Amino acid sequence: MDVGEGAVMERASDMTGPDGAAPSPDGGRPAGTGADRPDDDAGESSFVFDRHLVLDQLGGWRGMVDATVPTIAFIVANGIAGLRPGIWAALGAAVLIFGLRLTRRESVQQAVSGLFAVGVAVAIAAATGQARDFYVPGIIRNAALAVVLLGSIVVRRPLVGVIAEFLAPSHLGAMSTPGAALPRLRGRVDPVVLDPPGAAAPATGRGLPDPPPERPWREDPRLLRAYGWLTVLWAAVFLVRAAVQGYLYLGSENTDATDLGVVSLLLGVPVTAVEILVTLWVVSRLHRHRSVIDPAPPEPDERPSA
Repeated sequence: MDVGEGAVMERASDMTGPDGAAPSPDGGRPAGTGADRPDDDAGESSFVFDRHLVLDQLGGWRGMVDATVPTIAFIVANGIAGLRPGIWAALGAAVLIFGLRLTRRESVQQAVSGLFAVGVAVAIAAATGQARDFYVPGIIRNAALAVVLLGSIVVRRPLVGVIAEFLAPSHLGAMSTPGAALPRLRGRVDPVVLDPPGAAAPATGRGLPDPPPERPWREDPRLLRAYGWLTVLWAAVFLVRAAVQGYLYLGSENTDATDLGVVSLLLGVPVTAVEILVTLWVVSRLHRHRSVIDPAPPEPDERPSA
């Protein structure tokens, strides 16, 4: 059950507005626009949505890997000892991951969502007595995410673009530097990739709102087209997962569904890792496209006319 990337797409889409900007606390202007800058006369600072905080809460690479551990535990225990031991092994693994994150004082949102997803899966499997039903929530989620992604293209708001422009707005050129497309593979994304120079106020140390783009990304045909194709890529992968898992599900009645579990793992983190790398590479090229500095206009000839 590929929980990690599904949770990332769901929560990241919830945290962004229709144009890729973070919602302001009062539901008005999105954070990251020029109108949100602090008013010096009023002495009040504006709300700034911290992209790093969002990424940390999503869990990063480790969160995706952690999400597969309960599935591995279920497959092994179910194949060796049967459905009931498989259910307890999956629950035990999810609770153990949650406890480790609490002990280390790390973000637990990914662990909580994983624990909830595993709880729903084992409840369905326990109620039906069929091991294959452990994978039903994952199949439904994959199909639903594919529909949402394709629907976002229809309304000209490709979801990959909305998320990418929130995490690293292309008008800042934050990923246009060489090597920015491949951040170090660790729990959080390298801050150099996301933050423009001078993103914090010297006096307070708090982040400043991003400068407004001269041209919204949805009005740039190249950006809109590229984000559209990236969204199609992600939707196609979710559709393939749902179709393959659904086919194996139909043929695994009254079995331990080991083949379904193994295929779910293979179509999970490994494929998602490739998708992320491809997406980062394309997004970095889009940033270079938008961060090209226009040549300065020639200075006027100040010589006096004859």
